Amino acid sequence: MSKSLIAFFSYSGNTEVIANITKENVGGELFQIKTVESYPTNYNGVVDKARQEQNANYIPELSINVTGMDSYDIIYIGYPNWCSTIPMAVFTFFESYDFSGKTIIPFCTHGGGGMGRSTTDIKKLCPNSNVLEGLAVRGSSVNKAGKDVSAWLSEIGVI
Repeated sequence: MSKSLIAFFSYSGNTEVIANITKENVGGELFQIKTVESYPTNYNGVVDKARQEQNANYIPELSINVTGMDSYDIIYIGYPNWCSTIPMAVFTFFESYDFSGKTIIPFCTHGGGGMGRSTTDIKKLCPNSNVLEGLAVRGSSVNKAGKDVSAWLSEIGVI
């Protein structure tokens, strides 16, 4: 039987909502990706910091690690779309473990940019993994996204 991890990075709480809906549908264990250094509390400050991190290819240090990553077969990965891709904290997460042979299922929250290039970037970071089609949920719609999440999980064959 497959063992699932639902890892997510959530700045405003929107991605955490989708992570919890995913858990309700598929089970598995939740893991919140957190950085040692916190992000600004205002939107423009976060956007500026996200751009600076991307431009500098900065890999922020994570404050907690997954115990027993080798035991998970399926990794759901949730994140906000920052500057058309995954936040650098999620890059750190991917660079911290070996995802070879694992199935990776991305989902993101966004303000209009959808998945951006995040799936392509995840495939580059995890070339020996099976990366499935992701789901993008507009941040303003997360609290009514339950049916969309369930339909997506059904479409990709995990429920």
